[in-house]
Amino acid sequence: MSQTKKKVILTNKNGLEIGSMEKLKAHKFGKLHKAYSIFIYNYRNELLLQKRANQKYHSGGLWTNTCCSHPEPNDKRNIEEIAKERLFCEMGIFCNLKKITKFYYNVKVGNELIEHELSTILIGLYDDDPILNPLEASDYKWCHINDIILDIKKYPQKYTSWFKRIIKEEINIQPI
Repeated sequence: MSQTKKKVILTNKNGLEIGSMEKLKAHKFGKLHKAYSIFIYNYRNELLLQKRANQKYHSGGLWTNTCCSHPEPNDKRNIEEIAKERLFCEMGIFCNLKKITKFYYNVKVGNELIEHELSTILIGLYDDDPILNPLEASDYKWCHINDIILDIKKYPQKYTSWFKRIIKEEINIQPI
């Protein structure tokens, strides 16, 4: 099944599930849905960023956190297990993840699409370089958070909208 044919879980701001919808339609109509964002650190306290593949249907070629996606309807696993599987698919990384908070945002992302998500934030530790899935990520880099903050101030157009919001709102994404 293509990424755009997958379904997402529609939700209210409290996280109560209210239905499902095809992912691309949810982004087109700006429907609030569940998501997750993963932040992987190494033992040098550097955050692993990925550069989204250019062919992604939105935000292609932009730098962002390590991995993001959506839980699918009827998947009964916990969010940590779902996210671990996606992290391996996108970045070739297998590590434990810890859920730390939720993050709500509603922002236009180009291509007439809207990211309106209630995203679970997960963090983990991993000390090797990733093995990128070229359909998902075109590059990666390890950076200290203060360097990321400075670079976002200088070059905001290089980063995804949700990643900039997480950094700007000072969501606690520090390592475990």
